[in-house]
Amino acid sequence: MFLTGFFILTALLIGCEPAAPKAISITGNTMGTSYHIKVIADNLPPQETLKKEVDDKLVEVNGVFSTYIESSEVSRLNAYQGSEWSEISEEFVRLTEQALELSRLTDGAYDVTVGPLVNLWGFGPNFTESDVPDDVDIQRALTNIGYKNIILDVNENKLKKLNPNVYVDFSSIAKGYGVDQVAKLIEAKGYQNYMVEIGGEMRVSGINGEQSKWRIAVEKPDASTRAVQRIIQLSNTAIATSGDYRNFFVRDGRRFSHTLDPTTGSPVDHSLASVTVLSPSSTMADAWATAFMVLGAKKGYDLAMQNELAVLFLIKDGASVEEIMTPYFKKLIEESSL
Repeated sequence: MFLTGFFILTALLIGCEPAAPKAISITGNTMGTSYHIKVIADNLPPQETLKKEVDDKLVEVNGVFSTYIESSEVSRLNAYQGSEWSEISEEFVRLTEQALELSRLTDGAYDVTVGPLVNLWGFGPNFTESDVPDDVDIQRALTNIGYKNIILDVNENKLKKLNPNVYVDFSSIAKGYGVDQVAKLIEAKGYQNYMVEIGGEMRVSGINGEQSKWRIAVEKPDASTRAVQRIIQLSNTAIATSGDYRNFFVRDGRRFSHTLDPTTGSPVDHSLASVTVLSPSSTMADAWATAFMVLGAKKGYDLAMQNELAVLFLIKDGASVEEIMTPYFKKLIEESSL
C-alpha cells in the first residue's frame, strides 16, 4: 500500500503456518486526504463498528483544527479580529502548546501562524495554482506572521492574539495529532497490534498480520515514479515523512515547493528532497518533519542532533539520492531489525 513518503510491505504466508491472528482493515477520507487502519487481534469488533468510531473521532478532531471547515474552532479564532482573550478547548490548548514549543525550538522555522503565506501561495483551503505573489504581497503577509503573537494561558484555557490578523494553521501537525487520537481510541479497546495512517503520517504498534514487526518502505524522492529508497522494520513507533517532490507547481520554468519558509515568506529552495522522522508521538513527528524541510539538511541535522531525534534526510543531487541519518535513527532501525 503506497502512502505519502513511504508504504507498507506485506508478504504472503506459504506452507503450513500457524493460523494468523484475525485482522480488520478500514479506510476512509479525512482532512482532505485518506486514512488506512489495520488492527490485528483474535477478538475484533465488526468492521463497520470500528469504522464509525474512528470516523466520529476524526470528525471531532476536524471540528477543532480544520481551516477547511468554517465552523471549526480554529476557523472561528482566525475570523476573530480582536485582541481580547478567547476561550478555547483543552484539546486546542494542548496542540497549540506543542506547536509553540516547536516554533521556539526551531527559532520560527516552524510557525503555526504561517497560514497567510499558505493561502497567499495557493496551498490553503481554496487551493489554486495562482501566479507567483509579488514582494509587496509577501511582505504584507509576513507582517501577520509570528508565533510570538500568540499568548497561551494553559491554566485558564485561553488564547490571545497580540496581532488581531494572526491566522493559525495546524495543517503541519493536525494529521499527526489525528493519528495519535485514533491510536489512543484503539488502545483503549485493549488492542496493541495495529497500524494507523492518515495522509502519510503513521503510527505502528506491536506486530502485523504475519506476526512480525511492521515493514515500512521509505519512498525514493522521485516525482516521476514510485520506488523504494530503503525498508525499515518498526514497532511502537510513529513515522512522518515530509517532502517537496510531489506537492509543487511550476511557473516560467521555475519549480515552487509547497514548503514555505515563515522567515522569508517564500517556498524553500534547497537540495533536501525528503525527511523521515521516527518518534513516540505522531503529532511531533509530523511537525518536526515540516520543520526540517524548512531548515534544510545541514541546519536540520544539527537541530536533530541537539534534540536527540531519529531522522533520515534524503538529499537529491540530479538522479542520485544521498542518505544522511542521525545516529538515533540508525540505532532505532538497527534495534528494530533484531
